[in-house]
Amino acid sequence: MPSQRTELLQGTLDLLILRTLVLGSRHGQGIARSIQQQSEDVFLVDHGSLYLALQRLETKGWVKAERGISENNRRARFYTLTAKGRNQLTQKTDQWRRVANAIARILAPGEGEG
Repeated sequence: MPSQRTELLQGTLDLLILRTLVLGSRHGQGIARSIQQQSEDVFLVDHGSLYLALQRLETKGWVKAERGISENNRRARFYTLTAKGRNQLTQKTDQWRRVANAIARILAPGEGEG
């Protein structure tokens, strides 16, 4: 249902990519597909945004890329999480949980609300 898809908040795509790579090396299309499946089709990752994010993460040293052959016999870049990326994943996950909890508290009905 395209009308129920949600745009990712700034910085969230980096977190989702890092989390996806915990499961092992993947090429860009595999990362996008995993995020879409894990979110039950709520997030559809734009390929332009995905590859810009992957470049940014590689520049920061959070992922590394190597050339390889995909399952459909095409050349592709496979991305792997680095130790530095694992550390960032932990930090970003903690930060995201704090933000999500704060938003949940604000959105929860309080006493005296009708």
